[in-house]
Amino acid sequence: MMNAPTAVTRDGHTTRIKWHRARRRAADPVFTATRIREGMSVGASVEIDLVVHADRGFAVLHDLDVKRATTGSGNARSLGADQLRAMSLRDNRRRPVDEPVLLLEDLVEALRGTMIHPDALLQLDFKETATALDDRALRVFADAVAPIARHLILSCGDATAVRELTGAAPGIRIGYDPCHGGAVKRVLRSGRFGQFVADAVHASPDAEMVYLDKKLVLRADDRGVDLIGAFHAAGRTVDAYTVRRVNILSRRTITRLLDLRADQITTDDPERLVARFG
Repeated sequence: MMNAPTAVTRDGHTTRIKWHRARRRAADPVFTATRIREGMSVGASVEIDLVVHADRGFAVLHDLDVKRATTGSGNARSLGADQLRAMSLRDNRRRPVDEPVLLLEDLVEALRGTMIHPDALLQLDFKETATALDDRALRVFADAVAPIARHLILSCGDATAVRELTGAAPGIRIGYDPCHGGAVKRVLRSGRFGQFVADAVHASPDAEMVYLDKKLVLRADDRGVDLIGAFHAAGRTVDAYTVRRVNILSRRTITRLLDLRADQITTDDPERLVARFG
């Protein structure tokens, strides 16, 4: 049995391989407690998404509309905690699986009963903006994450949401994604890569990791600009996202990201990536 797919080392640089939406394999359903617990026990970097539900807590879902990913229907904003807990997840073919929709506090409680590896990191990617947050939501978030805060990193494309959530939760690590809201198109059109880096650092000055669309990283490299190196020079580590599947078409992309010394690559196919490049 292969070792857990957590990292690739090339030319002395180790790149973590992040389990996007808590997938170890491309065929896995997203956001299952089984895979999250497994990843955290073997020292993986695991990513989950969060949206706010009606009771002002956080559901582990990518979209507010729950129909595609779960056995339920409706908007998470109008669904309470007990309604969400009663739903099951669906697999990639939309078949129900024996895995419940997770709420953040339930997931943390389950992880408290798991032997968490010292290197394990769970990324909480908040899919909304600060307008979805209020004092109650911030209190729920802070209480939920407190027991395992040192194993968590919060990310979002809205720097204000990053600031409010991490400010409410001492000890949680901070990440920032500057590639939302048309930012990639704008910087590729303008060619002002240095300004892009400076703006990202200014927007979230306490972020330790920056999440970059792989398209931006590679297009910048085509123009002779090392964006990863620029963020390294600014004291940030870099995650390049997202490699959906590892195949003949994506191998060149992965090779370039490794050669550019990405600190982390986000993928839905960690097992195959490590088997091919590890």
